[in-house]
Amino acid sequence: MRDNAAAHGREGAVLQIDIPDFGTLRLQHLLLDFNGTLACDGMLIEGVAERLRRLAANLTLHVVTADTFGNARAALKDLPCQVVVLDPESQDVAKLAYTERLGRERTVCVGNGRNDRAMLEAAAIGIAVIQAEGSAAGTLAVADVVCPSILDALDLLAHPLRLVATLRS
Repeated sequence: MRDNAAAHGREGAVLQIDIPDFGTLRLQHLLLDFNGTLACDGMLIEGVAERLRRLAANLTLHVVTADTFGNARAALKDLPCQVVVLDPESQDVAKLAYTERLGRERTVCVGNGRNDRAMLEAAAIGIAVIQAEGSAAGTLAVADVVCPSILDALDLLAHPLRLVATLRS
């Protein structure tokens, strides 16, 4: 795993969400996959950058990626996030370990691939996205929420009552 920068965001910032019959979440970290989640064919999806900037006021942002196209750092260089490029082997294990280091109960994870499944299942909230690249069926099965796009997923965190409406009993 190669780390390119220190985490950005407000130290100690917390996004608290009270969800009836689900629990009270005190989220500090947003952990995202890059290709298939924030980007399509290595290009950042339009609208993602502005949403990430807004969310950075309440969450520390992390992007953990296999960097299939080799340009994740360049695409994210002006955004308030830490970018970690994973070694090719056992990416699912590395993403889970990263989630555990951040603290499962303090982390929301967003992804689409098979290598995202374990981190989504482990996180306080796991959000799967289905976009042009699709989503692995196993990842969808363990997600707490499934969104049709990354923009919708990020908007759930910007408007947490949407999460309450989706996850309450």
